[in-house]
Amino acid sequence: MEEKDISQAVVGRLPRYFRYLGELKDHGVERISSQELSTLMNVTASQIRQDFNNFGGFGQQGYGYNVAHLHREIGKILGLHKTHHFIIVGAGNLGRALGNYQSFEKRGFVFTGIFDQDAALLGVSIRGVAVQPMENMGRFIRENGVDIAVLTIPKAGALKVAEELVRYGIKAIWNFAHVDLNVPEDIQVENVHLSDSLMKLSYNLNRYRKEKGEG
Repeated sequence: MEEKDISQAVVGRLPRYFRYLGELKDHGVERISSQELSTLMNVTASQIRQDFNNFGGFGQQGYGYNVAHLHREIGKILGLHKTHHFIIVGAGNLGRALGNYQSFEKRGFVFTGIFDQDAALLGVSIRGVAVQPMENMGRFIRENGVDIAVLTIPKAGALKVAEELVRYGIKAIWNFAHVDLNVPEDIQVENVHLSDSLMKLSYNLNRYRKEKGEG
């Protein structure tokens, strides 16, 4: 399937479609209409059809969508039919929590290694993966076909480490460090600023309270 330029808003909705369709498939649902999916997901049926039309449509008039087929095709669009090996840089609380999250493997993301500069953490095992020193990282990436790095270190060291990751051959960075990374355009970066998300939640809560006359 030849893909055109797709907006990030559409891309941002694809994982949610994938999750809902996976749940429907697990419950034995064979087909679903855009209207039924709209009711489940609180997204308009028109928006759903527009989103899917970016990739060829998938539906049949009078039938709707075959759940298993649509789930599989969206998985392919998201690249989930391939295996991705990832490492975690930073074995603090967040790094260890992500390493312990077993559902990554269900999506094809294989937790391969974890690295830290704190000598007290070296050798600590996270799901059978021992924390290694930072100086081992470059060789480990090259020898294990790692293509994704998860960055969970403080912002002070994040820029330098990101540059090193690029030199070592990393193609994508999941960035939890509260800093914008300066990497080449061909390196894919997904920034996750936890405090930003919490502030958005605070805004929505504040707006709701004002609408209800509570504050």
